[in-house]
Amino acid sequence: MSHEAISVFDMFKIGVGPSSSHTLGPWRAAGLFLQNLKNKNITDKVTSLEILLYGSLAKTGKGHGTDIAVQLGLSGDDPVTFDVNMITQKIEQIKNQRKLFLNCSYEIEFNPQEDIEFLKNESLPYHPNALTFIAVLKNGEHISETYYSIGGGFVKKEGEEIISDSEIILPFPINDSADLIHWCMQTGMNISEVVMENENSWRPEIKTREGLLYIWETMHECMYLGCHTEGILPGGLNVKRRAAQLNKKLLSGKEYSGFEAWTTAIKQGGNDFKYILDWVSCFALAVNEQNAAFGRVVTAPTNGAAGVIPAVLAYYTIFCNGNSEDKIIQFLSTASEVGSIFKKGATISAAMGGCQAEIGVSSSMAAAALTECMGGTQRQALMAAEITMEHHLGMTCDPIKGLVQIPCIERNTMGAIKAITASQLALQSAPDYAKVTLDNVVQTMWDTAGDMNSKYKETADGGLAINVPLGLSEC
Repeated sequence: MSHEAISVFDMFKIGVGPSSSHTLGPWRAAGLFLQNLKNKNITDKVTSLEILLYGSLAKTGKGHGTDIAVQLGLSGDDPVTFDVNMITQKIEQIKNQRKLFLNCSYEIEFNPQEDIEFLKNESLPYHPNALTFIAVLKNGEHISETYYSIGGGFVKKEGEEIISDSEIILPFPINDSADLIHWCMQTGMNISEVVMENENSWRPEIKTREGLLYIWETMHECMYLGCHTEGILPGGLNVKRRAAQLNKKLLSGKEYSGFEAWTTAIKQGGNDFKYILDWVSCFALAVNEQNAAFGRVVTAPTNGAAGVIPAVLAYYTIFCNGNSEDKIIQFLSTASEVGSIFKKGATISAAMGGCQAEIGVSSSMAAAALTECMGGTQRQALMAAEITMEHHLGMTCDPIKGLVQIPCIERNTMGAIKAITASQLALQSAPDYAKVTLDNVVQTMWDTAGDMNSKYKETADGGLAINVPLGLSEC
């Protein structure tokens, strides 16, 4: 049976908030279109550009910064390295000068208000997140390419297969959890060890380890910054940041400098249940407040759900004595495999499946990872993932004003807590007596996604998006 080879670095991508499907995906699509122009040696022959946004990208693209993302992508900026503090300045410059520098070098006339069209009443059949780039050349020729942002920063060009390393042959090919448990039982390896063996097909193990530690570094830098930044989130809802105030309250005046000293100060506060619960919420709030403010985040597996895994991993490293490189790598490896199973068998796109596809999947990933790191068996880890998703089924994606703020930020705290609870349940359970498998719940999630009304799939046409008056603070 054929299989899609998905690396840990496909599931965990470094980028810019607030949305992997509406920001990072279109940014990458714009970069791919720009690269195709370069490959054809016609970049300097472009006289004008038009970008058409369809479906969910049109309906919530403003709130998610899709228009900003495509401009930065066409400019040749890299979402991994671009200085997020310069985004506003650069976009204002393009707007005021009405000029775009393709690949930071070739100047064309460009008016974002006219040349980026939000086609809210049009959708393309393959996926709700679609965008088309149309370049007009000096000789009058039109170059048109359509891309789909299919969730988690994954991009598919119309007429081509998903842009990934899908041709890689893995020693342990996995389509579903049954495949995964088969390889674990046959080899005696745990989930993270199977993952690492597969990763060796892409690169030397030392590179995978270095990359995963850098992923964690990016996560905790985002978390630390979010816990020390106050103010109002952009977008017009006037949502007040809460993580920094909660951080101050919990630390009660303790002095520290830097991430390591901060976590030491946190640990010194003890293991009281309420204290730990508050910190898990604080960690998740911090990440997603940064995400909402166009900060640097890691898709896990998406930007909208970026706070769950960092929050649970921080809980593990600080309160469960899991602060070692090996344990961090084990956690992220296990989490990535569970995420890839959901992507293969269902979706990680809220525009396709609602928020069950984002928060639900991230929570399942975190639950499985925590379970393995806490000494659980392979079956217990998958049981934890199943329990988590079972209690996210049908969750809608209805962001107010199309912003990744309400209910998205708080929802990450709930996803983190559910993951920890599911892990504890699995560790105290015998998987042999479970009535529901992870594959059962993946299929159910996909069936539910198909039945779900489109207005609950990241369109801002239903739910809280239409029932809550704009301007109310989420407090």
